[in-house]
Amino acid sequence: MPVLAIVMLLFTWGRDLPGAVVALVTVILAGAVLAAVHHAEVVAHRVGEPFGSLVLAVAVTIIEVALIVTLMADGGDKSSTLARDTVFAAVMITCNGIVGLSLLVASLRHGTAVFNPEGTGAALATVATLATLSLVLPTFTTSKPGPEFSGVQLTFAAISSLVLYGLFVATQTVRHRDYFLPITRQGEVITVEEHAGVPSARTALVSLGLLGLALIGVVGLAKGVSPTIESGVEAADLPHAVVGVIIALLVLLPETIAALRSARRDRVQTSLNLALGSAMASIGLTIPAVALASIWLSGPLVLGLGSTHMVLLALTVVVSSLTVVPGRATPLQGGVHLVVFAAYLELAINP
Repeated sequence: MPVLAIVMLLFTWGRDLPGAVVALVTVILAGAVLAAVHHAEVVAHRVGEPFGSLVLAVAVTIIEVALIVTLMADGGDKSSTLARDTVFAAVMITCNGIVGLSLLVASLRHGTAVFNPEGTGAALATVATLATLSLVLPTFTTSKPGPEFSGVQLTFAAISSLVLYGLFVATQTVRHRDYFLPITRQGEVITVEEHAGVPSARTALVSLGLLGLALIGVVGLAKGVSPTIESGVEAADLPHAVVGVIIALLVLLPETIAALRSARRDRVQTSLNLALGSAMASIGLTIPAVALASIWLSGPLVLGLGSTHMVLLALTVVVSSLTVVPGRATPLQGGVHLVVFAAYLELAINP
């Protein structure tokens, strides 16, 4: 399926697609998403947590960043807010959509959802800091008119993003790895999964390569069907920002499915690692990439959020903090996150 997705991508890239081809691309896109989840789980089972969720989050984000820079290079008036809109959509989808669904599924299936508050709290604090420095401050700075950073401010934001993301990865994988491992209902860390044998190194490497192909196919095919999505959005008389939300939902499907499968197995910490890790990688890698790209790209780079989105971001941070502190959650917490996500979607459709 990953190879088929790449072949389809080569044949459809940059072309206007008729309805029948769009339907075929959509089917292959769905297959590529499922293939990406499968190969990510193979790699995760080989290297163990939290490395597995980190591999999937970083792989998707790197390809997503490449897509953003490519679209920005195409120019156009709408490209100035592309990075901001994509990053904010990723934060809302991961921190409210994926987290809410994971908590709801795990708590309904197992009574309560249990996770490690130390690791989850550290991840949430990093996401909140990155989002504030990169998406909120530009609205209030005065060195440059509009919600934009000056050159020095953008450089600081890019370096800060890389430093914070690097510190988090070091904490997650080296210094305090046990904070990010799934736990039992008695609070004991689960270091070894017993449901299947560990795949060989060769199998893991093959899956890693196929994971990369599948993710390239997912992002590329999502871009390929975006003109059809745009036409549908315009026909429905919806704001153009809805297109970005739909594309972000497609790109983040692998993480969503992987997180829900982990939640069903009562591995909520893995689900939260995927969600918050994706949000963190989205900001921590996108901002430095667009800062570097702005050297040769013409036109403004708008990063500051509007007042409505800042309210949603603040609400997300507050609600997430209250969810994380106890280390366990009921269906109520999952429902609260999903309502915040629904509010984001509703305001995207009807601002």
